[in-house]
Amino acid sequence: MDLALLRTFVTVHRAGSFTRAAALLGLSQPAVTSQIRTLERQLGRPLFLRQARGVTPTTIGDELAHKAAPHLDALVEIAETGLDDDSSLRTLHLAGPPEFTAERALPALTELTGDDRFALRASFGNAEETLEGLAAGHHDLAISTARPRGALLTATALCDEEHVLVAAPRWAKQIGPEALRRKGAPALENLPVVEVHESLPFVSRYWASVFDSRPAASGTVIVPDLRAVLACAITGAGVAVLPRYLCAPALASGDVMALHDPAVPPLRTYFLVVRTGTLAMPHIARAHEWLQRAAADWC
Repeated sequence: MDLALLRTFVTVHRAGSFTRAAALLGLSQPAVTSQIRTLERQLGRPLFLRQARGVTPTTIGDELAHKAAPHLDALVEIAETGLDDDSSLRTLHLAGPPEFTAERALPALTELTGDDRFALRASFGNAEETLEGLAAGHHDLAISTARPRGALLTATALCDEEHVLVAAPRWAKQIGPEALRRKGAPALENLPVVEVHESLPFVSRYWASVFDSRPAASGTVIVPDLRAVLACAITGAGVAVLPRYLCAPALASGDVMALHDPAVPPLRTYFLVVRTGTLAMPHIARAHEWLQRAAADWC
């Protein structure tokens, strides 16, 4: 079986379409289509179901991808680093949400880069972008708040983050210490809100979990980075829902105050995700293990 055909097949399987696979491989879409058809003729089985938007693997296609992908990844690794492990510094390509990656993962991993075990390249994105990039081979290791489906990606729970409802002291005084206990969410209806997106993902999750309701207010300040949300909350721009690890220093200094202390605070789980089989590569396995050890102190 031609390895080039297998490489094209795995790329299509990960990308979910011939068009995206062609862009990743630097080929034309007709060339990718032709290679897949050639492989299907050789195997005597269809590997994909063609749909209006992309392709879906058949059972045989999923089975072949699960068997072939780890070995192809290993061959690519050998080609990139050479046969002599000491002759080239391996590069780990990490992807994850900007705040958690910057505040947690990168400080932990840079301890490893200092002993020349590997070089490090990081990129930021949301869960969907990160997992798509990992599946397409752009990243080696991903940190995601969503557990991936399917057999080609393997996820390991890393840690949970607690979400806290915070605001500058002047807003906390205006609400009063008993208002939330007596009124619940209505006590917050007239307050400005700082969030990362117009859909209010953090506030909506908190309201649903703690108050069993939806937020009545819309976002007053929308900025796509939780560190900027914290900075705006400190200046008094409005209430915000933030991970405790991110706002703990501001809480300790009194720059912001926790407005509520629910019996069961909302949690969000982070996962370490790799392409199945790539933990056989030493630099990926080392980073994976190191992050798990570091996470024991984050919870």
